[in-house]
Amino acid sequence: MAEEKELVLYYKPTCPFCAKVLDFMEEDGIELPLRNILTDDAALKTLIEVGGKKQVPCLFIDGEPLYESNDIIDYLRANCS
Repeated sequence: MAEEKELVLYYKPTCPFCAKVLDFMEEDGIELPLRNILTDDAALKTLIEVGGKKQVPCLFIDGEPLYESNDIIDYLRANCS
């Protein structure tokens, strides 16, 4: 059986690409921990320190950043649906 990975999605509510990922998650019943970088200073700091940039959406997979909404959706479709 495949080992479960720790997933956390960093986002901001004003981002249309984040909305695309969140809409996909809602439609497919995928629930993940969410970190809003506009209201969570620690999340913003982690995003920049680990990922090297402030870009969202960013899916952390066992601490490794994955950017781009389509890539995140493809990952979630393959691993969480």
